[in-house]
Amino acid sequence: MSREERENLEDREDIVVVAVDGSPASQTAVRWAANTAMKRGIPLRLASSYTMPQFLYAEGMVPPQELFDDLQRETLQKIDEAREIALEVAPDIKIGHAVAEGSPIDMLLEMSRNSTMVVMGSRGLGGLSGMVLGSVSGAVVSHASCPVVVIREDSNVTDETKYGPVVVGVDGSEVSQRATEYAFEEANARGAELVAVHTWIDTQVQAPGAGFSVSDDHWAAVQKEKEALLEETLGELREKYPNVQVRTVITRDRPVRALTEAAEGAQLLVTGSHGRGGFKGMLLGSTSRALLQSAPCPMMVVRPEE
Repeated sequence: MSREERENLEDREDIVVVAVDGSPASQTAVRWAANTAMKRGIPLRLASSYTMPQFLYAEGMVPPQELFDDLQRETLQKIDEAREIALEVAPDIKIGHAVAEGSPIDMLLEMSRNSTMVVMGSRGLGGLSGMVLGSVSGAVVSHASCPVVVIREDSNVTDETKYGPVVVGVDGSEVSQRATEYAFEEANARGAELVAVHTWIDTQVQAPGAGFSVSDDHWAAVQKEKEALLEETLGELREKYPNVQVRTVITRDRPVRALTEAAEGAQLLVTGSHGRGGFKGMLLGSTSRALLQSAPCPMMVVRPEE
């Protein structure tokens, strides 16, 4: 571990940061973040920013201070509303806030350097909302220094999901291992079952030569190989978190479909942002958009350590 990495770890604060913009999706994110902070026994920080709308003044003109004061007042009102929502969920947690003038991307990326996770709201199929609209969400998810959890507006905790499992996609890569560690942490904090999903497709498997049919024995051998890879990933973490019940799923399927299906009724879906076997570049193209839109529960994205 480099000196810079050691300093970053020393500076990291065990805290959940949630983006606040006053939208319904943001309010759902605040509820989820408050519940997570309560279960982990750590504080919650409400984060919001404001910028002066360009149409309010001509280029080169300095807006009057009253406009800045109004924007700041409105932002603090959203923070107060979010605090009330969080306290309804978790009355005993410690709550702080941060308000900045400028880009929400800069603010959230800076806060991600010293936080346990950043939580953001999303409208789902219509794209990400408000403070996390489009390029903002993409930038934060792709460049944050800590895991980012995207919460869809319709991902409210229900009686069906509050005791659901934590689901993680495992592909054998280094970032997948890191994602699995976070998944175990969350499952342990929530007293939840962990479902580890490994997918593969026929093209990833070296089949017999051309003209030969694939035997059941061949697929059984492949299945055994995949089971060994999965157990290698899970082994030490099973020992570290003995109270976490683990269920493994190995399937010949595409990652998006397999993970979406496994995440039905889950509390959280955890994935790595780069890896092999289908997860590579997941947040850079159509696969990521499909998973963010189709995942039936909150989704945590874990990036490689830099």
